[in-house]
Amino acid sequence: MGDILAPLTLAGPLARLEPLAAAHCAGLQAAARDGELWRLWYTTVPTVEGMAAEIERRLGLHAKGTMLPFTVFDASGGIAGMTTYMNIDSVHRRVEIGSTWYAASQQRSGLNTQCKLLLLGHAFEALDCIAVEFRTHRLNTASRRAIERLGAQLDGVLRAHIRSPDGTLRDTAVYSITAAEWPTIKTHLQWLLQKPR
Repeated sequence: MGDILAPLTLAGPLARLEPLAAAHCAGLQAAARDGELWRLWYTTVPTVEGMAAEIERRLGLHAKGTMLPFTVFDASGGIAGMTTYMNIDSVHRRVEIGSTWYAASQQRSGLNTQCKLLLLGHAFEALDCIAVEFRTHRLNTASRRAIERLGAQLDGVLRAHIRSPDGTLRDTAVYSITAAEWPTIKTHLQWLLQKPR
């Protein structure tokens, strides 16, 4: 069993995930400007002005043992967004892949599929996880479609689960992939990346 919190780089043809660093701030700010994703009410994406604080927050959670944050680079080497292993449960070998966002120009490009293949592969094959979760706002239909496209199963909806930054209550849709499902999901993700676009 590997150390879930050990920083590492994961790479594939369409994406590279590197440990999040303060030096990535300018590139992440540029990625956030692409689509102004912080304006979406049903998700939390850092503003350009708030990027340094968000990097510091994520690195602080890593220091506390609850998150392993990554900067996402696209195939050309440009910064495309952020993702994390979060809500890490080292005892029961479970993680959530979340706090993910990508520049608008990278969405529906294969980047997300590549990132999920890398993160899921590491979670199941190197870290010996028994399950990997995904959570999103019940009304974030684009995110829910993307999670379902991966092959994750809906475990349920946590109603009035958390308060969003704007004060509204969020219903959280919880999905997961189990270790037993991983070989089939891996084949599916590899096929998604190889099929003609």
